[in-house]
Amino acid sequence: MELNGGRRSNGGHSTKAKKPIDRRKNEYKEALKEAATVDDVVDVIVKLKEVAGTGDIPAIKLFLEYYIGKPKDSIDITSNGDTLNFKELIKFGYNKP
Repeated sequence: MELNGGRRSNGGHSTKAKKPIDRRKNEYKEALKEAATVDDVVDVIVKLKEVAGTGDIPAIKLFLEYYIGKPKDSIDITSNGDTLNFKELIKFGYNKP
């Protein structure tokens, strides 16, 4: 690896040591990869879908979050043709009681 301004050019990878919790999570992920097959994962998803089909709200939420993805937070701003000054809008948000 070449040095760039005294720093290594390592493609954006952190040179910091991983926390013990991160290492443990990686170990758990590796163990799951070894223990489960694709068919096992499919079976779990099918069971989750069945439970969601009975009206179980947490199961429905979990199934849809994995199938569709979590919804993004959005803000609807309409100006009715007026111009918006972003700095004034930020000040307005900070001046609320």
